Amino acid sequence: MIIKKLFLKDSFILLIILLNALIIFISGFEDLIDSYPQIILIDNLFTLLFIFELTVKLNEWGPKKYFSDNWNIFDFILIILAIPSLVYYLFDFGFINLNFLLVFRILRVFKFFRFIRFIPNIDHLLNGVLRAGRASVLIIVGFLVFNFTVSLFTTFLFKDLSSEYFGNPIISFYSTFKIFTVEGWYDIPDSISEDQSAIISFLVRLYFVVILFFGGIFGLSLVNSIFVDAMISDNNTELEEQVQRLEKKIDFLSKKLDQYFEKEK
Repeated sequence: MIIKKLFLKDSFILLIILLNALIIFISGFEDLIDSYPQIILIDNLFTLLFIFELTVKLNEWGPKKYFSDNWNIFDFILIILAIPSLVYYLFDFGFINLNFLLVFRILRVFKFFRFIRFIPNIDHLLNGVLRAGRASVLIIVGFLVFNFTVSLFTTFLFKDLSSEYFGNPIISFYSTFKIFTVEGWYDIPDSISEDQSAIISFLVRLYFVVILFFGGIFGLSLVNSIFVDAMISDNNTELEEQVQRLEKKIDFLSKKLDQYFEKEK
């Protein structure tokens, strides 16, 4: 009964998640794994604890109530993702080649994402992100179309001069986006104009400066500003509502005072 209550307490589950995150972090060091294989055992024991937690909550609340909460669905998915690694560890399938299950071992890292639900005001934050995503979708699509158009044009301009960056539209799309992000953008025009004449070098650099301005400085800044504005709009709305309520109270008090003074006269 005491164990059951423990697994129904969020604080206890949070402690397990943090301890498991520490073990997953340690397991990233191959030398430690070779010296202490028990680390993998401990990680799989944590997976068993999460499965036990899932069983306890399903029995206590029932499937309908449990899956009515989006966070419980999120937890359920993350626990399921960790099971293939546990199966591979517990059973020796020597007669079957199940090496592909080793790929799923990396999925156990997602167990730590359960920590997200314990972040204060996370629902409010996620609602802000969703609202910002909806408000920004058109401008993001427009930015991607602009990136696509510029990358096609740049492919035909520079595919012979720099196949590494603009050899085909897919590579060009990535290279163009890299330029838009501003980080290290100058490496690309410098590499293209390295063996060119002074005039060609100037024109190449000018071309990339122009697309950097419109795509990176202007385009990405616009996307960021709209996204951030939508994120904080809920806070502004709440503040505006508070101000409106305060104004109504002030008007009400002013009318009452006016009525009182009229009676006194």
